[in-house]
Amino acid sequence: MASSFVVGDQFRNKVSGLLEKTDSSLPKALRQELEEILNKTQPAVLNFSTARKLQKYLQDEGNPFYLHELLEDSSLYLPEVVKPPRNPELVARLEKIKAKLANEEYNRITRNVNTQEINRSGTLADFGREVRSVKAAVVTIFNFLVTVVATFACAYMGSQYLFTETTARVISAVIAASVVGLAELYVLVRTMEGELGEP
Repeated sequence: MASSFVVGDQFRNKVSGLLEKTDSSLPKALRQELEEILNKTQPAVLNFSTARKLQKYLQDEGNPFYLHELLEDSSLYLPEVVKPPRNPELVARLEKIKAKLANEEYNRITRNVNTQEINRSGTLADFGREVRSVKAAVVTIFNFLVTVVATFACAYMGSQYLFTETTARVISAVIAASVVGLAELYVLVRTMEGELGEP
């Protein structure tokens, strides 16, 4: 928190002029404080208490300049905040509390994991189940593709007896393959719902 000013050249000039006046009734203590401030090398620091004394003197004497004019090019002096060293006992306690909280969090996250069950079932059985399910999915997709392609081929070959143009034969084959593909897709979805236990 600021408790003083760093005085500028304007303050130095005006206060020097004030101190040079021999007829001024400047109090001796205030004169001494101001001389000490002016004799200091940069940065010269003016305490708030000294500034108040100077302001009171200027008001009492009715001088033509005011304190804010003196401090116009001055700035607040903000001393550097020195952080006190941390107590080693407190640091040790905080580390212990952090470790305890981290351990509780880990236990909360892993409370539903049963290590005996994982070791008993073995990883090869899990791997076999996964391979079987992937194999079933691949076979189903392959079956779907073969059915649609075979329907297209049969419809294209069979339509040569009805149509002479290739365009008409391709269109009829695409329509037949689309109908069979949609029917296969419907059956596949119903089968998947049955396996998942949904109605």
